Amino acid sequence: MIKEIAPADLRGHGLRLRTWQPDDVGLLLRGVRDPEYQRWNTHHAPILDEAAAAALLRDRADGWQRGVAASYCVTDETTGAALGHVGLNAIVPALRTARVGYWTLPEARGRGIAGHALELVSRWAFDDIGLHRIELGHAVGHEASCRIALRHAYVYEGTLRGAMPEAWGSSTFQDMHLHARLATD
Repeated sequence: MIKEIAPADLRGHGLRLRTWQPDDVGLLLRGVRDPEYQRWNTHHAPILDEAAAAALLRDRADGWQRGVAASYCVTDETTGAALGHVGLNAIVPALRTARVGYWTLPEARGRGIAGHALELVSRWAFDDIGLHRIELGHAVGHEASCRIALRHAYVYEGTLRGAMPEAWGSSTFQDMHLHARLATD
C-alpha cells in the first residue's frame, strides 16, 4: 500500500518543485498554448483562455486532494522563475502505479530541466509515496521526450497503436511509445 499523497517541497539539480497555485493561471496558459507543447500534447478539453487554465489548476488541486494526481510547477531553486511542469496522474494506490508527464517553457528547453524534474518526482514517488511502477508515454516522433525517458531509466516497452488523439477533438489518432520505470530499477 502507498502512503498518503501530500504535496512535498522537492529540491535538487538547481530546481524546486512546488505545487501549482491559483495565481499561476497566466504561466500555465503560456505553457499549454506554446506551439511545441501543442505539437506533442492533447488535453481532454482545449485550454484557450484564463478561465480554462484556472479550471485546469482547480482540477490539479482536486487531484492532490483525492490522491490520484500530484502536479508540480518546476521552478529555478534560486530565482523562483517558472520553468515548466512535472506531474503524476492516473495514480492507482491499490496497484501502486501512476503515469508521469512533463513539459518545459520555451526558454527552459535544452538545459536538462525536464529530465531533472522527472528524476526528482520519480524518486519522491518511489521512496516517499511507495509507488512500484511509473509509466511514461509520448507521441511517436517526439525524440526529445524519448531521450529524456531513456536517460532517466524509463525503459522502452513498446508502441501503443492509435493511443492518443493528434489534437483536441480530432478523430485522427497517433501512436505512442510506452516507457516505464520500476522502484527496483
